[in-house]
Amino acid sequence: MAIIKKFRIKSFKNVNTIVDFENVSLSYGNRQILENISFKINEGQIFGMLGPNGVGKSTIFNLITGLIVPRNGKIKIAGEDVTRYPIYLRTKKFKVGYVPQYGGFFNDLTLHDNLKAISEIVIDNKNYRSERINYLISKFELENLKNIKAKFLSGGQKKKLVIALSLLSEPKVLLLDECFAALDVLTIKMLQEIIVNLQNESKITICICDHQARDLLACVDVAMILSNGKIIAQDTPSNLVKNINAKNAYFGDNFKFN
Repeated sequence: MAIIKKFRIKSFKNVNTIVDFENVSLSYGNRQILENISFKINEGQIFGMLGPNGVGKSTIFNLITGLIVPRNGKIKIAGEDVTRYPIYLRTKKFKVGYVPQYGGFFNDLTLHDNLKAISEIVIDNKNYRSERINYLISKFELENLKNIKAKFLSGGQKKKLVIALSLLSEPKVLLLDECFAALDVLTIKMLQEIIVNLQNESKITICICDHQARDLLACVDVAMILSNGKIIAQDTPSNLVKNINAKNAYFGDNFKFN
């Protein structure tokens, strides 16, 4: 359990960019949130975002999903400019899944009925719905919990449920917002293993933002640091923690990794 990421993808044989931000800026009133940022997430990559509170990490997720539109710049998914595309089109056409920090499920429905309700929205083939639900229940070892209402599940069980809900539509891109927050050590290790296994087994591109720097760096291939609306560093975890700009803006001098 100590080593989560047994390998890191340092290069991709056929590098295909799945998410591409080109000179994106966003302001709320007079407050600049993102200032002319550009970055790429490659297909099949586990990509991490770190930075202080209010720096724009969740805003980037909202821009990818289409919940908000940038003031300037372009957002491309699979090479297509989606800057003005609505949420449903990004979800259906480009297979973008999202796991929010809080909620994401129906409190008063059982675990199984949560999956059933969402499957009726995202899966057109009625015969395939049950098959997909049963697969995810088995994959996340939720058989003994399927008839329990979601509000009675533990924090880790709820997180498993929300990830399972996001996987119903078989996304190509999965966004995980603060997925390690307020969880115990064993549950975090479990989630790290789930994330790495999704990359290995399903080739899903995963983007994680979190304040738990060590936990995030343990399972990503590449991470970037945001500060004052800008990207100040981006690299593999081992290189990133040595980067002087990353140290000054986020890690400090005493941060240890591995």
